[in-house]
Parts: sequence; C-alpha cells; structure tokens
Amino acid sequence: MRSRRTAVVAALLLGSLALAGCTGADKTSGDHAKPQSANRGVSPLQNPDGTKPGLAPVTGEADRKAGRDLIAKVKTADAGPKTGYDRDQFGPAWTDNVDGIPMGHNSCATRDDVLARDGQKVEHKDGSTCVVTGMTIWDPYTGKTVDWTKQQASKIQIDHVMPLSYDWQQGASQWDKAKRVQIANDPLNLIPADGSQNASKGDSGPSAWLPANAEVHCSYAIRWAQVSLKYQLPVTPADKKTMLSLCGG
Repeated sequence: MRSRRTAVVAALLLGSLALAGCTGADKTSGDHAKPQSANRGVSPLQNPDGTKPGLAPVTGEADRKAGRDLIAKVKTADAGPKTGYDRDQFGPAWTDNVDGIPMGHNSCATRDDVLARDGQKVEHKDGSTCVVTGMTIWDPYTGKTVDWTKQQASKIQIDHVMPLSYDWQQGASQWDKAKRVQIANDPLNLIPADGSQNASKGDSGPSAWLPANAEVHCSYAIRWAQVSLKYQLPVTPADKKTMLSLCGG
C-alpha cells in the first residue's frame, strides 16, 4: 500500500515539474509579439534625458494627464521650406564628437551607445567595448522582441523621433552647426526600432505617421514633446493636436 502511495506522489511531482518547464517555452529565438514588460524599458516621463532604455507604454490616467500637460507647453508653427536641407548639415552620422549631451565624447559611436542602452544580452566586437554585434531588443514601434545581429543591421535602425528634415523646417536651419549635431546625436531623440517602420516614417510628424504599436502612441507623443521643448523647436498645429489626442486630450 505504501509503495502504491509513493508511486502516486512521484507521478504528481513529475507532472508539476513538467508544467513548470512549460512556462519557459516562449523563451526561444526570433521575434515575439508579447515580450515580458520588463524588457520594455521605462516610461518617457521617468526618462527626461533619454539615458534610460526603451519607450515603455504610458498607462494610467495620472500619467496620461502628465503627458498632456507636457505636450501643452509645446509651441506651434507652420513648417518652413526644406530649402538647403542636407543630412550633412547635422554633422557626420553617429559622431561621438559632440558637446553638451549625454554619451558624447565617451569614445563610442552614437549608434552603438543607443543600441547598448536599449538592448539586452548585448554582445560586442572582439576587443571592443563599444561596437555592438548582437543583442535582444524590444522594438516599441512594433511591440515585438527581436534577436538582432550586426549581419542584419538594417533590421533595427535608429529613428530620430523628431526627424532631422522636420527639425530643419521648424527652425534648425537657423542654428549653428554645433546645435544641429547635438539634436542628431542626443539620446533623447533616438529610438532603435524596426527598419521598415523607420523607413515608412520618413520625416513625418505624428499627424501623418505613428508606430504600428498603438500601446506606445502616448509615449511617442511625450517623447516628441520632450525633444521639442529641450530644443525649443515648434511642431505644426496638426502635430500638436494629434499629440494631445494620443494621450487622451
């Protein structure tokens, strides 16, 4: 009788262990539509300088109101002409030679700084503490977790939240070169995201383009406002109206 009870208990224990093992079944390589929330980084409301990872969704009415209050401070102006715009007006791509922003002059290219900021399980090129060659990253624009390697570099691109051409039309054409280099390399204005999303965005503002992942729309609007306010760049009236609506305004 005792041996029969022992066999039953053992069977129950084995079943429990099997079920426990199933909880890790989603930790496979590739893209995943529902990553753990811990991988999403922090809310922009808790990340005013852009040095913390990710672009976590803003949840709760109190935070959404805080987002609207911030967006309300943004000034508006109609877009000026693109005349004279060129990417080179904002300095060499991903230069580390930039003053007055976090991560500048740290001997690493801006792109690598931002990938390392937002990535997990980050791998570096042999002999380098800067060049990122592999990582797992949550892409806020699609809501997916991506296993990325440098061999597929275009899969994850760095989005300028306020695009440089947009900046130019809203007043950056009147800045000196040093300030334009700042906004092009400021981590506050940079989000690693799906390459096709970045390409489809172009130089659009929020009224014309939004990330596919609706969960981050309010966060995205707040980040736009943070960059706009830091650099005293207005947005178009249509973009401000959209930004407010994304946070429930």
